[in-house]
Parts: sequence; structure tokens; C-alpha cells
Amino acid sequence: MKILGIGNAIVDVLCKVEDNFLEKNSLIKSTMKLIDEIEFKNLLSNLTIQETISGGSVANSIVGLSQLGNDVGFIGKIKDDELGQKYENGLVNENVKYLYSKKDEPISTGSCLILITPDSERTMCTFLGTAGKISTNDIDKTIIKNSDITFLEGYLWDEGEPRKAFEKAISNSNKVAMTLSDIFCVERHKEEFLYLVKNKLDIIFANEKEILSLIGGKSIDDAISFSKNINKNIVITRGAKGAITINKQEVVEYSAKKNLEIIDLTGAGDLFAAGYLHGIINNLSLKECLGHGTELSSKIIQQFGARLNKNK
Repeated sequence: MKILGIGNAIVDVLCKVEDNFLEKNSLIKSTMKLIDEIEFKNLLSNLTIQETISGGSVANSIVGLSQLGNDVGFIGKIKDDELGQKYENGLVNENVKYLYSKKDEPISTGSCLILITPDSERTMCTFLGTAGKISTNDIDKTIIKNSDITFLEGYLWDEGEPRKAFEKAISNSNKVAMTLSDIFCVERHKEEFLYLVKNKLDIIFANEKEILSLIGGKSIDDAISFSKNINKNIVITRGAKGAITINKQEVVEYSAKKNLEIIDLTGAGDLFAAGYLHGIINNLSLKECLGHGTELSSKIIQQFGARLNKNK
């Protein structure tokens, strides 16, 4: 298998809201907040559901990789309930090897309320459910050793048991890629993330705010210097400024696509990572890797949700 993703198995519930809904509920635009099931239901009770889609950051990337014809798999914990079955079907229908056997868990399958404001920004309220209970028992060393790259998400670091699962995955991987996930995630775990980036990871995905927060930098030049010093592959998305990859001492930039009809930014980073990793596992140049990432992220932001429609 080329890439194995390990992440939170979450069903996305998409709703359109006005900015005042965020203010009224003390939510900070463009961030992810962890909530319990009661708060999830309370928020949802005042909204109209636009769409329900199987999601989760790394899972979205893995589906994108599968749609490009790559041999990929995913491990993420769900309950044997209606949402769990929907989640599994969503992966299997996309030719992703789903490598977790669902059971009857005490907590329901995780879900994420994605609130889309008129400016197309998304604010996420996540009830992790059983996804947040992934443990070392759910990680099969043999599957990891048989994968060229293990792809992890920073969101997994937010809980005790998942962290041990994360560490088990890293210690058995041939090569490790990770997305920093979210600026608050970075700020909560700065010391540990910095250690991982410097010592344990091979490919790191971040947006400009996340990487600058991690390293305490002020500009993209600081991020480039940091990357060159640690000799890793750091891939930075910069919104309208495009993207940049620093691989050891090589620096390559790529422009963002123009004149897009942006509908929803939910899966931009996830699909960018999918395109970039597609390039890596198919031995393409860094410029081509960035090109594939840009192409996929440009497509996804012109539709609802974080999974590309097959007819697009």
C-alpha cells in the first residue's frame, strides 16, 4: 500500500450560517472547537442541514488520493451505529481500504458541525465521539510496515490514548507525513509538535499561520530558514499567495489559481495534501507536487464539503 492514513473518523454536517450566529455562540471563525454531544445537538437544533458527508481531515486526503488512482487505506475509530455505517460506506465507495473493524462502542460515532459563513470560511464544532478513543490496540504494526507512508493529523494529539496510538504508528512507519491541522491545535501542543517536526516527521503540512505560530516566526522567510535548518520537507499553503515547499535546501513556490467561484473552504488543506502526496509517491518533481495540490484544492473550494464529487 502506498499511503495509510490514521485520523479522526468524523461525519461532517454542513450548515450555512450568518456571522452573528458565531458571535452569539462564542465561536471563533475559521477554527475548530471540541464540544460534547449535548452542545452539538443544541447548536444543530437552530440550523438547517445543507449536507451530511463522511469526513475527517486525513480521511478526506486519503479519499482524494484514491480518486487519483493510488492504493491507499485508512484507520479511524467508529461505532457500529447508523453514522458509523454511513462513514464506512463513504470510504469503501471511494475504493479506500478501511482497516478498522467497527464494534458496539459506549460512545457514538464522531461528528463535526461545519458552519459556513457568507465569506465561504468554515468554523468547525467537533464532537469526537468514539473517534477520540482510538488506542494502540487499533493500530496494526504490520499494516503500517507495509505502507510506504503513514499520514497523520495533528488533531489526533488532542487526547491521551490517541497520542499513544500516534506514537506507535510513528515508531513503526517507513516514512511519516503529518498535517498540523489547526492553529489552536498548534498552540496547545507547541512543544510536542516542534519535537515531532524536528525529530520524527518526514513531510509536514501547515498553513502559514500554523507554521509561524509553531516556530515563533514573523514571516515566510523565517519558516524557510527553519525548514532548511532541520532538513525536512515542509509544505506551506498561503491562501491567495499560493504554496511553497522546502525540501532540505530546495525551495519551490507555486501560484494560487485565480478567478475561482469559492463556495466552501472546508477541504482546501486536506485536498492540497492529497495532491502533493500523490506527486511524492509517483516520483514527480516538487513543482509538479505543488501543482497537483493546487489543482485539487482549487476544485474542492468550488463545491460544498471536503470530498470531490466524482463528476467534477
